[in-house]
Amino acid sequence: MMSPQAISNMQNVLLVNRREAARMLGLSERTVFTLTENGTLPTIRFGIRGVRYSVRALENFIEQQLAASPLKN
Repeated sequence: MMSPQAISNMQNVLLVNRREAARMLGLSERTVFTLTENGTLPTIRFGIRGVRYSVRALENFIEQQLAASPLKN
């Protein structure tokens, strides 16, 4: 997972690559790849290999996971 300082440095960033998305979510790159392939995480594609994740979409993913979690506080 990314440190608070690293996250604050990315406040103005709109798109991140798979490695950065994985760090932001605290997941492995492979898990992010799997979530992308099954359509759970939306992407923006640039050409054949260029894949980026919207920071807003990642935040929405987290909110959806929290809402679906049986362990609500």
